[in-house]
Amino acid sequence: VQLQASGGGLVQAGGSLRLSCAASGRTLSTMSVGWFRQAPGKEREFVAVINWNSGSTYGADSVKGRFTISKDNAKKSVYLQMNSLKPEDTAVYYCATSPVYGSIWYRDFDSWGQGTQVTVSS
Repeated sequence: VQLQASGGGLVQAGGSLRLSCAASGRTLSTMSVGWFRQAPGKEREFVAVINWNSGSTYGADSVKGRFTISKDNAKKSVYLQMNSLKPEDTAVYYCATSPVYGSIWYRDFDSWGQGTQVTVSS
């Protein structure tokens, strides 16, 4: 699976961004698609995950109520709508696919996009 993430940028605190992740290639074994983020000097952090078949979702506590993950199966795309952004949301955001249902552990994700930078100014 090849993944292309896009939609990052610079936004003021309280603003919104919508990230997109387009998949190509063999996606038949994909069970979950997740978003992770990594800020400078920090570990990669789980953000949200969506089950590719059922559409069930789960998000990290730090983004609940602000971020929404969704998908479009026909376009093989997953989106992350980010509202009420905070400076602490600043990071490189990665999308990734996993053959494991419901995992939020990054080691279960075996295909990764190149990342897109999100910068939130205060």
